[in-house]
Amino acid sequence: MKPNYANEISVQNGLLSVARQCHSPNFDARPPNSIIDLLVIHCIALPPEEYGGSAIEEFFCNRLDVDSHPFYKEIASVQVSAHLLIRRDGEVLQFVNFSDRAWHAGESCFKNRERCNDFSIGIELEGSDTDLFTSAQYEVLANVTRALQAAYPDIGTANIVGHQHIAPQRKTDPGEGFDWRRYRAMLCD
Repeated sequence: MKPNYANEISVQNGLLSVARQCHSPNFDARPPNSIIDLLVIHCIALPPEEYGGSAIEEFFCNRLDVDSHPFYKEIASVQVSAHLLIRRDGEVLQFVNFSDRAWHAGESCFKNRERCNDFSIGIELEGSDTDLFTSAQYEVLANVTRALQAAYPDIGTANIVGHQHIAPQRKTDPGEGFDWRRYRAMLCD
């Protein structure tokens, strides 16, 4: 069962206080003098459109058993990560320290600035582009967002986007199942 994050969430030394730490090797240093001012929302399910299990964690940590599902052979050589994953039940996992560059955005552009990984934080929601996300995910995402904005004040509301917004030729996530209006309203509560 997930704790009530509303009152106890904070960011210190690049770590989210309520997250289970799962260190991914898929990161590197941000460029010198980088200012973190973008939050990118993604979604992922492994296998596609199936929820639960440890496959996402294993994938981000380069430990995915590629023989356990046919789809995994397609992604066997891919090395990616995100700073955070929010599971369907609201559990939060942190893979990369916020001060480091996670490999989540790929080829991307935001306000005429390319290489969004350099200046962004990436949050994955367990889900697919077409499924609805859970109330627990929205609640936790809003609380995490507020904590990130407190720690990184340059992440204004206008600098919170989906992967689909910074890489529209390649990506569609978090997709039509993500309710931006609901999420943004929760940030004002």
